[in-house]
Amino acid sequence: MAKKTEIPFKKVIQALLDADTPFPPRYLYRLSDLPPGELEQLRKIWPNVATRRRQALFEDIADLTEDDYLLDFSSVSWLAIKDPEPEVRALGIHALAEYEEPELVPILLKYVETDSDVTVRAEAARAFGPFVYLGEIEEFPERTFHKIEDCLLKVANGKDAAMVRRRAVEAIGFSSREEVNPLIQTAYDTNDQEWLISALLAMGRSANQEWAGQVIQKLDDARPGVQAEAVSAAGELELHQTLPKLKRLLRSEDDGVRAAAIWSLSQLGGEGVREALEALLDSTEDDDEADLIEAALENLEFSDGEGLFNLIDLSELDLPDGDEEEEPKRPAPKRKKDDNG
Repeated sequence: MAKKTEIPFKKVIQALLDADTPFPPRYLYRLSDLPPGELEQLRKIWPNVATRRRQALFEDIADLTEDDYLLDFSSVSWLAIKDPEPEVRALGIHALAEYEEPELVPILLKYVETDSDVTVRAEAARAFGPFVYLGEIEEFPERTFHKIEDCLLKVANGKDAAMVRRRAVEAIGFSSREEVNPLIQTAYDTNDQEWLISALLAMGRSANQEWAGQVIQKLDDARPGVQAEAVSAAGELELHQTLPKLKRLLRSEDDGVRAAAIWSLSQLGGEGVREALEALLDSTEDDDEADLIEAALENLEFSDGEGLFNLIDLSELDLPDGDEEEEPKRPAPKRKKDDNG
C-alpha cells in the first residue's frame, strides 16, 4: 500500500468523479483523517459523485475499519449522514456510530422518528447503543442519556416496522431502566427468530445474570442465528456454567455458531479453554477463523488474568508501607459490537 502522503488528494477527487473507472482501493486510505482543507474540497464535489459510488465507498470503509481500528473516517462520514440517498445515509450513520460523537445524537433523534426510509430509522436506532452504554456507566450527560432512553422506549413500544423496533430493543439493552426488562422478555417470548436474536443480544448487553436461564435454554436452538446469539450472550454475561457446552460448539458445522463460541470462550476463560482454542487453530484451514482464534487467545490472557500481570510488575508499584491496595472497581457492563443483521 502506498503511503497516504504519496497520493495527491487531487487524484482522489478525480477518481471519485470518474464513474466509468473503478475507484482504486488504495485511495480509500487517503480519506482517513482528512485535514479541514481536503475535507472542504471533498464537500464541494460530493453531490457530483455517482450515487452508487458514494454507497460503495462506505461499504468499503465499513470493511476497512473492521480490520484496522486506527483508521478514522469520521470526517467523511459526516457528509454521508446528510446524503439525499437513504442507502448512503444509513451507511454514514453506521460509520459514525463507532466514534460515539455527542454531536450525532440530535441527528439520530430526528432520523429514528421522522426519516422516510425504514433502513435509516433502523440504523439510527441501532446507533444509539454505544450512547446508552456510555450513559449507563455515567460517562455521558445524564439529561441527553435519558432523552435517548425515552426515544428508544417510545420506538420499541410503537408501531414502526419490526426492524426499527427490534433495533430499539437491542440498543436499550444496555439500560437498567425498569421498563427495559419487560421489553426484552416480550421479544423473547415471541419465539420469532428475528425477535429472539434481538432479545438475546439485549440480554447479553444487560450485564444482568437473571437472564441466564433464558440464554442457556437457547444454546441448543435448532436455528443457527438464535443459537449463535445465545452463545454470544453466554460470554457477555459470563455464564461459566456454559463452558462445557461452548467447548462442544467449537465443532459446530455452522460458521456463525462456531465463531460465537470462540469469542465467548475467550471472555469466560477457565480450565481447558486455551487448549481447546489452540487445537482448533491448528486444525482450521479458514484464514478468517484463524485470525479470530488468534484474537480470542489474546483476549483470553486478560480473561484469565494473565495479561494484567504481564503488563504490571507489582514489585515496581510505589505503594505506601502498610497500606493495602485499593479494592478494584466493579467492571462496567461489557459492550458488544453491533453485528447482527
